[in-house]
Amino acid sequence: MSHSIVHQLSETMGGLTLLKRSSIMVSMNKLTLKQRAQVLGALVEGNSIRATVRMTGAAKNTVVKLLADVGSACLDYQDQALHNLNCERIQCDEIWSFCYAKDKNVPKEKKGQLGYGDVWTWTAICADTKLVPCWLVGRRNAGAAKDFMLNLAGRLSSRVQLTTDGHKAYLEAVSGAFGLDVDYAMLVKMYGPEPVGQKRYSPAPFAGASCRTVVGKPDKQHISTSFAERQNLTMRMSMRRFTRLTNAFSKKVENLQHAVSLHFMYYNFGRLHKTLGVTPAMAAGIADHVWTLEEIAGLADNVPISN
Repeated sequence: MSHSIVHQLSETMGGLTLLKRSSIMVSMNKLTLKQRAQVLGALVEGNSIRATVRMTGAAKNTVVKLLADVGSACLDYQDQALHNLNCERIQCDEIWSFCYAKDKNVPKEKKGQLGYGDVWTWTAICADTKLVPCWLVGRRNAGAAKDFMLNLAGRLSSRVQLTTDGHKAYLEAVSGAFGLDVDYAMLVKMYGPEPVGQKRYSPAPFAGASCRTVVGKPDKQHISTSFAERQNLTMRMSMRRFTRLTNAFSKKVENLQHAVSLHFMYYNFGRLHKTLGVTPAMAAGIADHVWTLEEIAGLADNVPISN
């Protein structure tokens, strides 16, 4: 299974692994569409798998299987729908998470493999419509940056103004994907010393920022990564596995990919943006209504889910 919207590294997997059903089922009754929507609603509002089980009464394996089926379907749908976009200003950023264990606790035999330790989700957001046209789950390296930017460039219909942070991998990636057909700037933010003691989990104080024009003539008034950084907060609030200092991290990278795909389906198509008053997909002209959770659940073609 190959999707340009998700970064798959050859040394780890060629496709998304299907999760096995539990051999022990409490009941052979199938979840109704309404019940599936209830489960998805709990997940997209930031609840963990176990909390969703307690809230809905569905079995844990049922919830995980539903997430895999619907997440894969959401990936397919957005991969096809998010094309020929009339975006004018794009902001990009990367957000950290981890799978299996934090880097320092990964066994030696698993070190260096995607899905064990640090995992980064690269995101792009349209500053006007707030649409997220693409994302990528992978490493924070030049290869991932290249795939991410090629994916982004292939979804846009015209020249855009692009802003990223100062991560050096963007330079070659943007050049390879856009050439000279982009107005690209880097925004490098500087911070003071890291807090210590009881404040060690607080962010470092902001000390300033510098802008660097890389290609074209970007409008200095719109050189910003604020929307991308705000999207990072939305992800951490809406996906429990991204919340820091909890045990709700992803145990498998496949589950992380499914959760991200479901999140962006709901964010793009199913949730009204407070400022816009419509969904990002409606603002971008690729949807004519607010998608319900039942519609999102139905993307999986009513795959039988046993409880």
